[in-house]
Amino acid sequence: MRVYYDEEGDFLEISIGKPSECYASEVKPGIFLRIDEKTEDVKSVGILGFKKRAKQLKDIKLDLPIEINFSTPLAS
Repeated sequence: MRVYYDEEGDFLEISIGKPSECYASEVKPGIFLRIDEKTEDVKSVGILGFKKRAKQLKDIKLDLPIEINFSTPLAS
């Protein structure tokens, strides 16, 4: 898993797995999913205006429009 935050653009992206050819889909205003073109697996979630959405950066709770299951290990 990789977490990337661009402070200047206030953009957070959480990615899983190896990079692949993807397309983006805006599922809610400012919330994007990157979806693998071949497998249709969600590869990342991107959030514009992250600081505005997170009331307190010490304890971040965001309601995302997807469910991620971390119990299945990914192949290396």
